[in-house]
Amino acid sequence: MAQPQASHPPLTGAALVIGTIAVSLAVFMNVLDTSIANVSIPTISGDLGVSADQGTWVITSFAVANAISVPLTGWLTERLGQVRLFLASIVLFVISSWMCGLSPTLPFLLMSRVIQGAVAGPMIPLSQTLLLASYPRAKAPLALSMWSMTTLIAPVAGPILGGWISDNISWPWIFYVNIPVGIVAAIATWSIFRKRDSVIKKAPIDTVGLALLVIWVGSLQVMLDQGKDLDWFSSPTVVALGLTALIGFAFFVVWELTADHPVVDLSLFKLRNFTGGTIALSIGYGLYFGNLVLLPLWLQTDIGYTATDAGLVMAPVGVFAILLSPVTGKFLPRTDPRFIATAAFIVFALCFWMRSRYTTGVDTWSLMSPTLVQGIAMAGFFIPLVSITLSGLPGNRIAAASGLSNFVRIMCGGIGTSIFTTAWDHRTSFHHAQLTERASTFDPTFGQSMTQLGQMGLDTSQGYTLFDRLVTQQAAQLGVNDLFYISAVIFLVLIALIWITRPERSGGGDSSAAASAAH
Repeated sequence: MAQPQASHPPLTGAALVIGTIAVSLAVFMNVLDTSIANVSIPTISGDLGVSADQGTWVITSFAVANAISVPLTGWLTERLGQVRLFLASIVLFVISSWMCGLSPTLPFLLMSRVIQGAVAGPMIPLSQTLLLASYPRAKAPLALSMWSMTTLIAPVAGPILGGWISDNISWPWIFYVNIPVGIVAAIATWSIFRKRDSVIKKAPIDTVGLALLVIWVGSLQVMLDQGKDLDWFSSPTVVALGLTALIGFAFFVVWELTADHPVVDLSLFKLRNFTGGTIALSIGYGLYFGNLVLLPLWLQTDIGYTATDAGLVMAPVGVFAILLSPVTGKFLPRTDPRFIATAAFIVFALCFWMRSRYTTGVDTWSLMSPTLVQGIAMAGFFIPLVSITLSGLPGNRIAAASGLSNFVRIMCGGIGTSIFTTAWDHRTSFHHAQLTERASTFDPTFGQSMTQLGQMGLDTSQGYTLFDRLVTQQAAQLGVNDLFYISAVIFLVLIALIWITRPERSGGGDSSAAASAAH
């Protein structure tokens, strides 16, 4: 794979500051677009004259293209150079964002989103590579902390910004906001990194591996997106998509492990640190992202919050994440990253346990206090786990490793979202059935409740309607509490994965193998 030339020393002074800002802006713009359209789907669907179900393809089309292109980062870097590829991704992202905003029809918007997702793929892994090569070896954890803040805040800012823009301006501006940000990032990237490109090597194109990747990832993403609407495996369509994804994945793994020039370097999973770090990071991210979708959805559908207000409830996560991420980066070289990651997972478990105690009468402070706590966990989540994942890798494998790790993480984010929304429906139905078992005139408590409603002026039909509404709200509450509790338990179990790794430490006290990998 491509590797930085040995003549490239770390950046210093203003160049280091500008370079960090440029990379961070590009990543923020990228991650923001994974969630900014979520709350705007009803508006977009109505404006383009399509159903809300069709409108969800605005999200899926981006996710599918993005998931497919992320693991191609190593191969593309080898052929184009890391700086050229990163800059091209930014420029094409700006152009595709402009196309999205101008879209007159849904097919044109979907085509634009596919382009946008595809060109966005290399941004995140290359941003890690460029940052690690720009900082001195001992400062690599600080570089990762700067990078992590953008990936933590953008998913929270997306729904808030998307909801506000849709309510107060118009939906095309959720895409137009990328244009000035992207232009600034592109200019800064070119000015700082243009002479720091990696060596280019013309490698053969693994067309079979690429085709298999498109088939199984595309089938899986569409299955996850449509499964809930089609009642999952009771639908022949979902079964066909599932079998296609499974068979395609099996052939993909066999082909990539035996190909001379694989499009995705699956041999990285032979490394204990990469495997343990990637799985812990990806499952943890899937839980985080699934809950990030679930909490605002529950607030809007059952508690009566608006999209903007629900987004604002999530905002406090950024407070401690921003304040503590640099602290994590500073102390990471002095300690074992497994301790920091373990502490983060324990705090995550605490956060979700606090949420599992919500009631239908939950107040604003009770909603926001676990979010504040979650910010502490986020500050110790990405940095040490990325450090563990890249530990011990030579510089020429960083781009491929980062690309593959981010691919698995993005896939787990999509899977987590689908699982959480489906599981919530099932748990809500389960609790609704349990709660209505006693809804009989033969039950004294129920009969007394109906009598009281009658005394309030409600007839029998109105009383039953109100009762059903209350039961439905309570069932949804119990269902979401179940998922919060399960999330807490899984985070505690994931700690075992962290401790199967053995991150390397250099003689200079640098605990970040990512730091050594950057050189």
